[in-house]
Amino acid sequence: MSEMSNALRSPVQGTPEPLVSVENLRVEFESDRGRIVGVHDVSFDIMPGECVCVVGESGSGKSVSALSLMRLVEFGGGRIASGRLQFQQANGQRINLAEADAATMRTIRGNQIGMVFQEPMTALNPVFTIGRQLVEVIMAHRPLAYSAARNKALDLLRQMQISEPERRIQQYPHELSGGMRQRIVIAMAMACEPRLLICDEPTTALDVTIQAEILTLIDRLKRETGASVLFITHDMSVVAQMADRVVVMYRGEKVEEGAVEEIFTAATHPYTRALLAAVPRLGEMRGTTEPEPMRVLAATGATAGPSLERAPPPRVTEDPAVLLEVRNLTTRFAVRKGLMRRITANVHAVEDVSFSLHRGQTLSIVGESGCGKSTCGRSILRLVQPTSGQVWLDGLDVLAQSSHDLHATRRQMQMVFQDPYASLNPQMRLFDQVAEPLRNYRLLSGNALHQRVIELFERVQLPSSFLHRYAHELSGGQRQRIAIARALALNPKLIVADEAVSALDVSVQAQVLNLLMELQRDLGISFLFISHDMSVVERISHRVAVMYLGRIVEIGPRAAIFERPQHPYTQALLAAVPVADPTRRTLRGPASYHPLHSPIHPQDHVVQPSVYREVAPGHLVLDTD
Repeated sequence: MSEMSNALRSPVQGTPEPLVSVENLRVEFESDRGRIVGVHDVSFDIMPGECVCVVGESGSGKSVSALSLMRLVEFGGGRIASGRLQFQQANGQRINLAEADAATMRTIRGNQIGMVFQEPMTALNPVFTIGRQLVEVIMAHRPLAYSAARNKALDLLRQMQISEPERRIQQYPHELSGGMRQRIVIAMAMACEPRLLICDEPTTALDVTIQAEILTLIDRLKRETGASVLFITHDMSVVAQMADRVVVMYRGEKVEEGAVEEIFTAATHPYTRALLAAVPRLGEMRGTTEPEPMRVLAATGATAGPSLERAPPPRVTEDPAVLLEVRNLTTRFAVRKGLMRRITANVHAVEDVSFSLHRGQTLSIVGESGCGKSTCGRSILRLVQPTSGQVWLDGLDVLAQSSHDLHATRRQMQMVFQDPYASLNPQMRLFDQVAEPLRNYRLLSGNALHQRVIELFERVQLPSSFLHRYAHELSGGQRQRIAIARALALNPKLIVADEAVSALDVSVQAQVLNLLMELQRDLGISFLFISHDMSVVERISHRVAVMYLGRIVEIGPRAAIFERPQHPYTQALLAAVPVADPTRRTLRGPASYHPLHSPIHPQDHVVQPSVYREVAPGHLVLDTD
């Protein structure tokens, strides 16, 4: 690594004292089952100008440690039982944040310590404009008039590289994309030029290109402002791109700490080595034709830590028949304006999409937010009514069916949504939620129903003791297993998985994906897998379709798409994937295909049909000439 890159990532010279010193931190939570220790005896330092990444799975205590620095853990039922949180203020004085009073913490939060939360829609107030929320943060800590604060807010939006800041500042959060909302949250955190920026999973559910832009933005802000960054994540590829030092946490304790190069090349703790080995890496499937199971972290004991397990290989189906045939599928949404709510334009969400899905195989649809991949999946199931096209499922014309016939056909096609907590009823026990499809179709009752639900729980590797629990009593991975069990209840031939593992930890994600591949091998189910995680798609797919602005721009066998991409957008998408190697940092922003056009067109807009050229057998690329 060059001396210049080392200098960029080293702490500011001449400042030997750390900006933050976490010493023997212990955080406890009160519950019905007694006192629970969230973090036990954790210590680490953050030097000025340094990025420290805290990594670990859900429940490891990484977010609790970050929230303790802001003293926000107290608002979630936690208590700092012991330890010191030393912070060097702008005036040079050091303060123990664990003992600071409420007034002092109000001056430090947002002023000297800023925080970027995982879900920007939750962090932003949906009833206030972006401008009002930014101005409120600035005026709370700076003696500025409203006009000056508004000008500073506009400067912040420009600094975050947000297009048309004068228009954006008047918009509400729901009018912006996920990546744009995350930039707004970063702008709010950086509004008062804090000395420490805490980022809690800021890119977890973002598309790969938007993730690359956000990481590049945070890295640039760190270098330009000299701020230190505490970055909380479970994505080791992100760690390799961002970290100067890494703190690894497991079950509330720090198990390893070191420079990023040392952690990736010479990790000593079994958990760290297993965590690194479990990360799917783009390109590791080169030379293979069939999907391969994910490597799984499996706990072998409280002290030994997790080890790696391999799931059985998937079943190879020779020359399978076509189950799903989609032809010229088009879905548009009306844009209405004025008092009379007249239609003035249309959003071309899905435009002239065609593909085939074979029995017992997985077709993955990838692309950025807004490309139409989720709308495509919902249109196939008629959860969204398509404008035109044909969808044939096992010889049945889905789009031509009446409501009565569609009800019967829906037994053959089910959906697993991205957020299992949102798709599960919080007031129903898990038994009733999995049994509900069987009751709706009046297939089983009594003891037979109860036995079938137990079998479904066993199929998704959940104990029968969970039958009478509620959704909030389960982890994210367990909730997703319940959603899969419910989708399996009617023995479907097709399952549409819409970002089903995007927000899960690497180990839980691997377990769920291996479960899907096992179900495919045992039951012959076909999957339409919608995702933005290219590393995951590479491991589980038979075929891959790349969508851009409502159209499929490239489709073909998985090996062809990943090893020989032809379309410029596919190439840009693959180039934006973070590499789990700290010696290959690529924080320069993704290479854009071309300026993103709007999918909104006037009603009289003439749409050109999609014309493809076949570059290899089964490998089609959209002709842009």
